[in-house]
Amino acid sequence: MHQIITAKLKLLATTEQAHALRQTQLAYRDALNAVSRYAFEQGKTSTVTRLHKGMYAELRMRYGLPSQLACSVERQVAATYKGLWTKLVKNKEHRCKKLTKKRFKGLDQPPHYSSPTVQYTYERNYTFQRDSQVSLGTLKGRTSIPYQGYDEHLALIQQGASIGDAKLWYDTPKKTFYLLVSLQIEVPEPTCEQLKQVVGVDVGIRYLAVTSTSAGKASFYSGKQVRHTANHYARLRKRLQQKGTRGAKRRLKRIAQRERRLKLQANHAIAKHIVEQHPHTLFGLEHLTDIRERTKRRKRKRKANGKGYEQVSPKARKANRVSSQWSFAELHALISYKAALADSQVIKVDADYTSKACPRCGHTAEENRPHKGLLFVCQQCHYMLHADLVGARNVTMRTLLVRHDWTRTGHLSLAPDASDKEAKAERLRRYSELRWSSEASLRSESGGG
Repeated sequence: MHQIITAKLKLLATTEQAHALRQTQLAYRDALNAVSRYAFEQGKTSTVTRLHKGMYAELRMRYGLPSQLACSVERQVAATYKGLWTKLVKNKEHRCKKLTKKRFKGLDQPPHYSSPTVQYTYERNYTFQRDSQVSLGTLKGRTSIPYQGYDEHLALIQQGASIGDAKLWYDTPKKTFYLLVSLQIEVPEPTCEQLKQVVGVDVGIRYLAVTSTSAGKASFYSGKQVRHTANHYARLRKRLQQKGTRGAKRRLKRIAQRERRLKLQANHAIAKHIVEQHPHTLFGLEHLTDIRERTKRRKRKRKANGKGYEQVSPKARKANRVSSQWSFAELHALISYKAALADSQVIKVDADYTSKACPRCGHTAEENRPHKGLLFVCQQCHYMLHADLVGARNVTMRTLLVRHDWTRTGHLSLAPDASDKEAKAERLRRYSELRWSSEASLRSESGGG
């Protein structure tokens, strides 16, 4: 099994080399914006060949880019437009299903690139050399720069790991260049017998993650501090944007991306703790799709002076902002790659009714979670528990079912097929028959019926 990791290498560049790298970054960014405008004028095309025929000569002559960097610019712009077209198609589907009323506006104007990050291709415009040096392509030709990095990453590079593309990134506060190198390593795929336990992970906003083992041991990871700090930055950005002075804009630039880095650090710490706490484990995650549209607060119709109009309350706007910035996918990705490096396995199960179904009797209803709070109260058997822990236990049982099928058939399904409605209905029927108890869970885990 292949696993991709990123090695962050600090470049020990001289003053002349740093100037050459910076000039390359700025020219690369200007070239990206030029190709983006050309692609927009050509019908918002995402075809690399068409962009190459129309812009290659200008990229070489006007911006002075080497041939390989010019090709990297064209491929990057093509990938951006391809992603925007995919979002446009998805938005049309959501509008047809009345999941949203908003029209996707990402293709109304050419995408603008502001980050001066250069994309390098291994053995074309960058290579590793002896004595911990890397050769990078610039506007003035190749230059060899010493580098430093994490010992394990350096060992992987020197021992012949599969090296992929790299990004040249400049840390403005530290005034240092970094090379972010993609490494592909071979990770042994664990067998069913090697995965000794099953853990279900429920993700949320109030609690970023709640885990439950098949024996009932639970762990809670609160998101209160992260949410509080994110709300602080949201209020600060709003005040500075309303002020609009030069000092306010400088302040906005200084605090840019702080909220994103804060959430990344929190997710990294949680994923690391979960994986280290449960070695040799089959982790079950929810297969979450279209969360932003399904959790969005809708506009309410109000009347004023005999006329009807739509309005979103400040509370609803805040809820929409928090929901749209929920980084569950990032947490899932961190758990997945850390688990693979720790001889564990991650699968995804259907997320339908995990917070509404009673794990003891199977009764499923909206009323089981009064006011959508943190207390789960089954209306049939009166089973009471923390709502997020109920979700984690339901995910654990569904993961146990997948493990049982893996033992029986020898085939492991890493993610459910959401496109096949009949197969999904059959899975939901099997889920409804599951009942939670530590003894039954352990018997299921060992392969019993």
